[in-house]
Amino acid sequence: MRKKPARPLERPAPEALSAAEAEAELAFLAAEIARHDRLYYLESAPQVSDAEYDALRRRNEAIERRFPALVRPDSPSARIGAAPAAGFAKVRHRRPMLSLENAFAEEEVRAFFAGVRAFFRREADLALVAPERIEIMAEPKIDGLSASLRYEEGRLVLAATRGDGVVGEEVTANIRTLESVPERLLQEGWPKAIEIRGEVYMEKKGFLVLNGQRAAAGEPPFANPRNAAAGSLRQLDPAVTAGRPLRFFAYAWGESSAPFARTHEEALCRLRDWGFAVNPFSRLCRGVEAALLFYREIAAERASLPYDIDGVVYKVNDLALEERLGMVSRAPRSALAHKFPAEKALTILRDIVIQVGRQGSLTPVAILEPITVGGVVVGRASLHNEDEIARKDLRIGDAVLVERAGDVIPQIVAVVRERRPQESEPFHFPDHCPVCGSLAVREEGAVVRRCTGGLICPAQAVERLRHFVGRDSFDIEGLGEKHIAEFWKDGLIRTPGDIFRLDPARIGTREGWGALSAKNLAAAIDGRRALSLDRFINALGIPQIGQATARLLARRYRSYALWRRELERAAEGDSEAEARLLDIHGIGKDMAADLIGFFAEPHNRAILDDLEGEIEVRDYEAPAAAASALAGKTIVFTGTLSSMSRSEAKARAEALGGSVASSVSGRTDLVVAGADPGSKAAKAALLGVKILDEEAWLALAAEPGRDP
Repeated sequence: MRKKPARPLERPAPEALSAAEAEAELAFLAAEIARHDRLYYLESAPQVSDAEYDALRRRNEAIERRFPALVRPDSPSARIGAAPAAGFAKVRHRRPMLSLENAFAEEEVRAFFAGVRAFFRREADLALVAPERIEIMAEPKIDGLSASLRYEEGRLVLAATRGDGVVGEEVTANIRTLESVPERLLQEGWPKAIEIRGEVYMEKKGFLVLNGQRAAAGEPPFANPRNAAAGSLRQLDPAVTAGRPLRFFAYAWGESSAPFARTHEEALCRLRDWGFAVNPFSRLCRGVEAALLFYREIAAERASLPYDIDGVVYKVNDLALEERLGMVSRAPRSALAHKFPAEKALTILRDIVIQVGRQGSLTPVAILEPITVGGVVVGRASLHNEDEIARKDLRIGDAVLVERAGDVIPQIVAVVRERRPQESEPFHFPDHCPVCGSLAVREEGAVVRRCTGGLICPAQAVERLRHFVGRDSFDIEGLGEKHIAEFWKDGLIRTPGDIFRLDPARIGTREGWGALSAKNLAAAIDGRRALSLDRFINALGIPQIGQATARLLARRYRSYALWRRELERAAEGDSEAEARLLDIHGIGKDMAADLIGFFAEPHNRAILDDLEGEIEVRDYEAPAAAASALAGKTIVFTGTLSSMSRSEAKARAEALGGSVASSVSGRTDLVVAGADPGSKAAKAALLGVKILDEEAWLALAAEPGRDP
């Protein structure tokens, strides 16, 4: 409850106001309500009762109804909701919202600190990042939904979910309903444009109230506060979101038009000054032992916190060091999520079913007697492969201990042997595909058994198509696994290209479909006829080629035409094309073999030919932060650099949009030569490739816009 108010000022009734008086009154009310929101949500120091606060809002609404032309952009009524949206537009993050590497043991945290130190070379840097001295900002890891809020000239203009880290969903109208999110930044000193990142979450108390309301209304309850927060934010009607007890903690930022802090600690202070709630338990820790102590203290307090957390996040405090550390794959080197131990529960293993993946792998899945683990009802668990079943001697009917690994993926950790039924028998893994009946073989040294049916296996075909339309690929809304399986079974789709030729008139006559739903699906498909090169490569489902590797390939080849031409040449035996592929930093021989093998198959080329007539593959665009003179350039480092390690030099080149190669060729744009450069520098001189010494490289890395 808010505190008892001081005597309110007597103000004229809305119907007695002139237009000029109404305009001034609306300005006063917007500022006054925003002030009370700040006192209540951010400072926990309310100065008015709930009744008087509601009276201020009602007065604002009454004046707006009488003078609709005077409604302000920052009106408090905007937080109550707007007209329901027809769907969520896609938003491409100007800087990717990266995921974090996870650690579960103290040894992994110590390895993280040691890895930060190993990245640097200069003595001055090494003193800063010694494991016993490095400053780390440690924060509780809120179990909610990540969101990004863009402010221009201090006003909220766009909000989006994290999505896949590159593309999210626009939820601006919904975010505006959160009273802990300022419509306008407070004080001064904020950049003209800045993207504030944080977590939308629901406190435990609010979650219990919400579930009580749903039960009273005959609606199913949410499984946990995180699911409730995610479901509440992604409502097409913002008025529904406004009625949910959502809050927002700010903890980071994305694109910023100007620097505003030198450390994470200072940045959190700025965020608080601008009107955001930041986690009060965040702590600056010096050294690995202090960070681990913070983790233990927070773990002990976890149950008493008003919200759910699933671990602690460590961030290198010095922002200059953070930028130099860069990222590896899809995670920053400067941060780590130290997760709490997984929760466990006892249940019964009812069955073991075999799923067939898009590459023919036979994967066992445990069917469990449903049990709640960590607030989530679990009915299935991963068994990984047949060796896992044999090693644990898992049998149908066993009592098993289940945990959610990382509080996410359920898995069986042990069998309670003393409760095993007497009639139980060892599980025999099938040697034939359970879907198409083809022989399932396990090659020497392989971890999994694979179906040899290939394209004649319905399971593989369906899984490949499902991956093609999935969230990290074409992301076609409304075309889920169930629909893919049904359309394949009935012959509506056989290849990826068939998806873009689906006839909405024919779909609309099917059971469970209508003209409107078929039309919406057709619109969703048409909306994805243009796709970036990295997402297209990932969509093809080539073995070992996931999102991170697809991005590496897209960054090197830039265009679909060049990527296909180079890989086809390699498949036809062109050793130079194969060497250029292997030259990509992060592409090993096994990956290269799978890529070349994909292009060696005529039916795969036919699929690409077919798709070219249906879609457009856009050239790869480097992120805004990497738009520099090095963007798209291929760089080779040789010799010893005295000012930075080879790892840091590569990270800096990639952060500026360049691709790092291990050998010099005619496609190399720059060679950076340190001490004792060896044969690479000689080959670069022979080929006429520009060579930079260490001083020139440092100048270029410090001023990315200059001409190399």
